[in-house]
Amino acid sequence: MLLRFAAVFAAAVLVVSCGVGDRGAQGFLAGKWVDLTYDFGPDTIYWVTAEPFRRTTVAEGHTEGGFYYSAYNFSGAEHGGTHVDAPIHFAEGRKTVDDLPLEQLIGPAFKVDVSRQAAADRNYLVTVEDLQAFESANGRIPDASIVLLQTGWGRHWPDKKKYLGTDRTGPDAVTELSFPGLDPAAAKWLAADRKVRAVGIDTASIDHGPSTTFAAHVALMSADIPAFENVAGLEKVPPTGAQVIALPMKIRGGSGAPLRIVAFIPHR
Repeated sequence: MLLRFAAVFAAAVLVVSCGVGDRGAQGFLAGKWVDLTYDFGPDTIYWVTAEPFRRTTVAEGHTEGGFYYSAYNFSGAEHGGTHVDAPIHFAEGRKTVDDLPLEQLIGPAFKVDVSRQAAADRNYLVTVEDLQAFESANGRIPDASIVLLQTGWGRHWPDKKKYLGTDRTGPDAVTELSFPGLDPAAAKWLAADRKVRAVGIDTASIDHGPSTTFAAHVALMSADIPAFENVAGLEKVPPTGAQVIALPMKIRGGSGAPLRIVAFIPHR
């Protein structure tokens, strides 16, 4: 698996250098890149108790020297927009953002689509049975994979009321949170039985909105497995065959960070 991924990743790099669709990148070298990241701006969704994204202007315009110059400051919580939860977020002594090795952030992706179930229940939990049904249709999820969970929740972005279940902020809004997540039993199964590198989801949290124990976080992160949250565009990713690169801002000691996550999808 590692040799296969190395070959595909090398091909992906070659495609970028040649240009996707270039005549020099034919056959198995051809493919497309998909950006799975929301941009950061005034409407970016953050956890209801977190500091939102802010950008302020330092300079913007033409200078006395005759050239144009712009610069900005930005601020915000670690956990907002498309971001990574490092294991230390819910497991004492586990990896911080800057501890995460590149090989844990890059790998083959297996996308499990539970959009139908989540459309019927906005607090739906992805179960072990869902994961096993995926394997029945697509083959076993190999160890050291990146599992992506598509609930269809991206269709609500950036409407906070529809996406989070509330458009209020502050501690009182926590009880109003309502969105799908991963069943803690399924999180334990992915960690222990499939030994995944990371798990991503297109909602605000690996745990569903009503959770008060955050047991899915605890199960993954106690095993040093990071989570990618608010992942965009999962409908563009096939169930198997994609390769994911998920590179967070390298915050020293961070419990989380903004994440740029992309997928390379080879032409078949």
